[in-house]
Amino acid sequence: MRICIDNETFEEHSQGDGQYDAFMNGLKKVYKQKNLELASLTDYAVRIPPGGKSDALCETIITWSYNGKEFKTRGLDSDQTVSAIKATQKMLNIIHQNVS
Repeated sequence: MRICIDNETFEEHSQGDGQYDAFMNGLKKVYKQKNLELASLTDYAVRIPPGGKSDALCETIITWSYNGKEFKTRGLDSDQTVSAIKATQKMLNIIHQNVS
């Protein structure tokens, strides 16, 4: 994964129990390098609208805990992993705004 924080680009490779876990493990490495606190995932829900179509959009809603507060982010994509990463990207933008 590659991420830009404060105009500095980081690239990490990581393994996990699935693609999203590997993504989060890489993200944790970057945040540890930067000595930044990452929000904790407290709930993860995926919803796929009924209809059985293979190109259906997945909605991922993730609940996060950060500095004693809970908030939710949502990702939407035809790929479940990408949907979760989009929800995580929104979390990163929210916590980064609170730090800056």
